[in-house]
Amino acid sequence: MSLSIIVPVKNEEKNIANTCKVLKKKLSKYGINYEILIIDDFSDDKTASIVNKLKSKSISLYKNKFPGVGNAIKYGILKSKKKYVCFFMSDISDDVNDLISYYKLIDEKNLDGVFGSRFLNKSRIKNYPFIKLILNRIFNKMVQLLFFSNFNDFTNAFKIYRKVKLIKIFPLKSEKFDIFLEIPLKFYIKKNSFDIIPINWTGRKKGISKFIIKELSFNYFKTLFKCFLRRN
Repeated sequence: MSLSIIVPVKNEEKNIANTCKVLKKKLSKYGINYEILIIDDFSDDKTASIVNKLKSKSISLYKNKFPGVGNAIKYGILKSKKKYVCFFMSDISDDVNDLISYYKLIDEKNLDGVFGSRFLNKSRIKNYPFIKLILNRIFNKMVQLLFFSNFNDFTNAFKIYRKVKLIKIFPLKSEKFDIFLEIPLKFYIKKNSFDIIPINWTGRKKGISKFIIKELSFNYFKTLFKCFLRRN
C-alpha cells in the first residue's frame, strides 16, 4: 500500500505550508507510505521558496513544464512513484479525513478508483459560491445524462486512482481545470471499477481562487464533447 498526493500550486504562499503540515500529520498518524508532490505552476510569489524549506523524503517540489493546472496534474502523475494517486487542492478545501477514507476503501475493495461526491445526503459543503454551485449542478446533471451514470460530481478534482489505470488513459489533452473532468470521464469510459462516497468541502479562507467560470466554461464543454464521442 502506498500513496502519491499531487498538489498543484500557483501563488499559494498563504496556504501551502499549512496544507503540507495537515497532510503529513494525518498520513503519518495512519502509518501510510506516502509522497507529496507539489507541482508549482509558475508561481510569482513565495510559494516555491516556502516549499523548498519543507522538502524532505516525503515532500518534493517540481516546476511545471508548461503553464496550466492540467499540465501540472499530468506532470505530477508521470513523476509519482506510488501505487495510488490522489489529487488534493492546495487551499485545503478538501477534507483530509476523506483522503484517509479513499485510501482505505480503494485498497480494501481492490478498486481502480474512489470518486467522492460533495452532493450526497451525508456530504457537507461550506461557503460554496452560489452561482458556481448552480452552474456545477446543471453541468454535472448533463454529464450524468450523457453517460448514463449515477455519479453526480465528475468535475470535482478530489478523487483517488490506481496509478496503472491513470497511465492507461493517457494522453490527456486538457491544460486547465477541465483536466478534472477529462480524467474521470476517460476512467469511466474504460469501465474501471470504482466506488462513490460522500465527502466534505469548504471554501478557501486564504488566497485567491484560480478557477474563473467565464474563462473555463468553453474548455469544459469541449472536453465533455470529446469524451462523449469516445464513449463507445
